[in-house]
Amino acid sequence: MPKIAVDCMGGDYAPEEIVKGCILAYKELGLSTYLVGDRKAIEIILRKEGVKESEALTIVHAEEKVEMHEPPSVVLKKKNSSLYVAGMLVREGEADGLVSAGNTGAVLAVGKFVVGTAEEVERPTIGVPLPNPKGKTVLLDVGANVDCKPRHLLQFAIIGHTYVEEILSIKNPRVGILSIGEEEGKGNELVKETYPLLKMSKLNFLGNAEGRDIYAGTFDVIVCDGFVGNVVLKASESLGLAVIQMIKEEVQKSLLARLGALLMLPALNNFKKKADFAEYGGIPLLGAKKPVIITHGRANAKAIKNAIRVANEFLTHRFNEKLRENLIKLAPEGVKI
Repeated sequence: MPKIAVDCMGGDYAPEEIVKGCILAYKELGLSTYLVGDRKAIEIILRKEGVKESEALTIVHAEEKVEMHEPPSVVLKKKNSSLYVAGMLVREGEADGLVSAGNTGAVLAVGKFVVGTAEEVERPTIGVPLPNPKGKTVLLDVGANVDCKPRHLLQFAIIGHTYVEEILSIKNPRVGILSIGEEEGKGNELVKETYPLLKMSKLNFLGNAEGRDIYAGTFDVIVCDGFVGNVVLKASESLGLAVIQMIKEEVQKSLLARLGALLMLPALNNFKKKADFAEYGGIPLLGAKKPVIITHGRANAKAIKNAIRVANEFLTHRFNEKLRENLIKLAPEGVKI
C-alpha cells in the first residue's frame, strides 16, 4: 500500500492540523502516512485525538523545521528539518509521495533536488486548477520557472494535458498559450516562438488564450512562464478576497440585503466549495519523480487529508508512466524536448 511522507511542521497551523489531516486520511480514506517532525509534539496530538502510532501512522522524528520567512535554499542545508527528511524518505523509496504546507520555495527545492525530476522532464512545473462555470482550467506554470524557453512551454503543455486527462478525467483537453490577443502572431517573443511548436504537436491546441479565457471555461490547459502565471494567480486570489469583502459590506447596509443573503446561503456555500482550496487539497509539482503536493500555508486538517488523497491519485493513475508516453507521442515530429 502506498505511504505518503507528510511534513508535519510546515504551515501556519502545524503541527496540530497537519497531524489531524493525516488521521483523517487514514480514517476516511484508508491512506497511510509518515508523520515527519517533532516526535513529542506529534505524540501529544495523537493522544489527544485518541490515536496510537501504527504502521498506518508512523512518526519519523525531525529536530528542525524550515520557517516561512527563510530563503528556499536553506532547506538543502537543514538536513534535519521535517521537510528535508520527508523528501529523503521519498528519494530513498521509503515513502511514495510528499505533502507539505510549508515554505513553498523550500518545497520546490526539495521536489527538484531531493525527490528529483523525472528523467524525461527538463523542468518540473506547478499547475493549478482554477474554477470556471464548466469545471476547471489548469494554468501552468505558476511560479516554479520564471524564465522559460519555447521547449519548456511545449513540455508544460504536454504535462498539463496529461494532468487534466489522467487526474481530472477530461479527455482530449483543449490547450492554449496565454497571450495578449487571440490571433496568431500576437504576444511576446516567447509566445510567438512557442506557438508553432504547439501547433505542430499532437495536442488539441486551440491557439492563443487571453486573460478572459482563464475563467471562461474555453480552455482546459493554459500555459505560460512562471513569472506571468504567478502574477495571474496572486491577482486572482486578491480579486476574490476583495469581491467577498465588498459583498459582505454591502449586505450589512440593509435588512433586506441581509435577508436576501440568508436565502442565497445554500448557493453561496456551493460556490465556496468550488473555490475552496481545502477541497482541492493542494497543487502538484508536475514532473517530479514521485508526487509532490504543495498545499496552502493556512491548510487545515481537511486540506491536508485531500492533499494526501491527491498524492495517492497520482500513484493509482500511474501519472509518470502516462507522462513518459505522452512526451513521446504528443511532441511534434522531429522535435526533441
